[in-house]
Amino acid sequence: MPINITMPALSPTMEEGNLAKWLVKEGDKVSPGDVIAEIETDKATMEVEAVDEGTVAKLVVPAGTEGVKVNALIAVLAGEGEDVGAAAMGGGDAAPKAEAKAEAPKQDAPKAAPAAAPAPAAASAAPVANGSAKTQGDDNPYPHRTFASPLARRIAKDAGIDVTAVSGSGPHGRVVKADVEAAIAGGGAKAAPAATAAASPTAAPTAAPKAMSDDAVLKLFEQGSYDLVPHDNMRKTIAKRLVEAKSTIPHFYLTLDCELDALLALRSQLNAAAPTKKTDKGDVPAYKLSVNDMIIKAMAMALMAVPDANASWTDAAMVKHKHADVGVAVSIPGGLITPIIRKADQKSLSAISNEMKDLASRARNRKLKPEEYQGGTTAVSNLGMFGIKDFAAVINPPHATILAVGAGEQRAVVKNGEVKVATVMSVTLSTDHRAVDGALGAELLGAFKTLVENPMAMLV
Repeated sequence: MPINITMPALSPTMEEGNLAKWLVKEGDKVSPGDVIAEIETDKATMEVEAVDEGTVAKLVVPAGTEGVKVNALIAVLAGEGEDVGAAAMGGGDAAPKAEAKAEAPKQDAPKAAPAAAPAPAAASAAPVANGSAKTQGDDNPYPHRTFASPLARRIAKDAGIDVTAVSGSGPHGRVVKADVEAAIAGGGAKAAPAATAAASPTAAPTAAPKAMSDDAVLKLFEQGSYDLVPHDNMRKTIAKRLVEAKSTIPHFYLTLDCELDALLALRSQLNAAAPTKKTDKGDVPAYKLSVNDMIIKAMAMALMAVPDANASWTDAAMVKHKHADVGVAVSIPGGLITPIIRKADQKSLSAISNEMKDLASRARNRKLKPEEYQGGTTAVSNLGMFGIKDFAAVINPPHATILAVGAGEQRAVVKNGEVKVATVMSVTLSTDHRAVDGALGAELLGAFKTLVENPMAMLV
């Protein structure tokens, strides 16, 4: 019996991926554990191993294909003793149908929403008030929705026609221009304001604002004055998660200045005292601490000192974490990723430094595993090396906090009534107000400041 190979879900949030490369060809024999393909997710390129033994009968999805849905058929194996040609013809009977059904709304759904969509209750009431039932085609995968072209919707709106009561003649029952014009000519399908108002007494008086369409944006620029660069999966995921974060998390921000002179002095002492190790390039220091390494440690210890702030929000309960797993924003070509230092509160500065260097290197090559960048209890974003004085970072769910770190710079400070020069760094804590209130956030930031200004505490 043919064995179907489908697009695997390489992370809990993965919905689609790019089939970057096949490492086998049709006719090759594979065994469980053999690497057969490379899949690009939003954050990394990962190898896919065979789980069954057989002969590659057919590569359904060509190498280089983008946006392959999870569980979509990508290849067929012929089992032991099975004819390869027959397996290629017989494999995947069910999968393509399911995939086609899943793809159908993708073409129409983005165009279905008008500029001012009626409330769901109003849309369902209008056909009843007019005594007519809409027909959206027997193959409409979403029979409760009305698919219509933007032009058809605009014409219907201008003519006072209820587009949900118009029978569509387009693909999957989609309402097109000709259908609306026929309805206008027949004098039917008029909108029913009274029924709409009665059916939706709580409807907002105006439609929610919507983002400009792609066409509307491009019309603002002179034709030929720009290039269109398609979004890759990483950029799409970043955009989706940032919109989700800013629209669902009630952010508030706390900013504090920390003096760095003691930390910088301790860092120099520790680096000078680092033992050497032998490598192909000769003797090199076993570690080289950065300011960022010490910030990671300080943030982790601050969370353990203020455990109520080491939390994540869910609707059912507050998630109180037992360890501080600190994500660190790393810039990579085309976007960013946050590899995580697990149990940073328990690790030495040298261990954090070496682990961070390894994670950052593999992040830039898109070689991280999902468990190395998913989860975590907080995050640190440091733009100080770019000279940025201060900024506010966007919280990365499921975190409840993220620390934005600015540049250390010499400033005039007043101590005991005298003006002195100190190296000062501004940090801003973005906080999810559902999980961490103002006083709690201030306590966390205060604990961080104490550790930065008294860094010997990070060594004991």
